[in-house]
Amino acid sequence: MKNNIGKIEQPIRIALGLFITSLAFWGPATPWAYAGLIFVATGSVRYCPIWHMIGVNTNKKIETEKLK
Repeated sequence: MKNNIGKIEQPIRIALGLFITSLAFWGPATPWAYAGLIFVATGSVRYCPIWHMIGVNTNKKIETEKLK
């Protein structure tokens, strides 16, 4: 399993996931709020199977040779 979530996207996913999950406790109590746990899990392991299926990779490193 290769990481396909970058360093910038990781904390955004975790924060968004925690916010969505918190809606189950203080907002509209719907089962959809627990979908935020998916964002927390994928952010924690830095791998998203959906990104893998569609070919998105935000974990690309900038090659310094191309910048020169």
